[in-house]
Amino acid sequence: MMALEYIKEIEKNIERIKDTQMDSIQAASQLIKEAVKSKKLLHVFGCGHSQMYAEEVFYRAGGLVPVNAILEPALSLRPEAPKSTWFERLSGYAKVILDNEDTKKGDVIVIASTSGRNAVPIEMALEAKKRGIHVIALTSGEFTNDVTSRHESGKKLIDIADVVLDNCGVSGDAVLEIEGFATKFGPTSSVIGFMILQSVIAQAISDLIHNGDDPSIWVSSNLDKGDDINKEHIKQYKEKIKCL
Repeated sequence: MMALEYIKEIEKNIERIKDTQMDSIQAASQLIKEAVKSKKLLHVFGCGHSQMYAEEVFYRAGGLVPVNAILEPALSLRPEAPKSTWFERLSGYAKVILDNEDTKKGDVIVIASTSGRNAVPIEMALEAKKRGIHVIALTSGEFTNDVTSRHESGKKLIDIADVVLDNCGVSGDAVLEIEGFATKFGPTSSVIGFMILQSVIAQAISDLIHNGDDPSIWVSSNLDKGDDINKEHIKQYKEKIKCL
């Protein structure tokens, strides 16, 4: 049953994460913990399907409040998905995007790019570093090592990041195949990437609490008094976070 085979591939990928990525997960969580402790923001950015990572951890019940999702419309799959591919390769665009965000030295940004080769994610990392923002890359090491950079510097996302979170995915992202059918299918980056990011944030929250801090956490608006709690969070962060 191919559905079960896909689940087994995800389970194998999770085991690889546990075996190889815990030091990076810890390092990423420490950057976020220090940023939150210092009243800074965690920004999350991606292009195309990688925008989902920003949406996953922003305004999310059980998640950190000081998270800014950078959701540039031209880089989304709406209304015409192929345009996002073109814009992701456009040199100079990342600076324009970041210039329109409220960033501070000591902030942290997660930049998600499974291949790590396109101009906008690479330039976003370079621009963030210029501003004193710590850069965490969420990518695939195997995919990155199998392709060339599309940035004029020749660098890839992993060459710039302070911390690299490897989703341990394969080149091309898809893991399933059927004999006689040429194209692989069954991508893994999203489900694994969500797990990695949520584990990083869970560790950061835990560390903050154990250090005596009181991190702001969103609660479900479908719980009693949830709206009232979240309204206070919005009031506190609305001027800093564009999407609020």
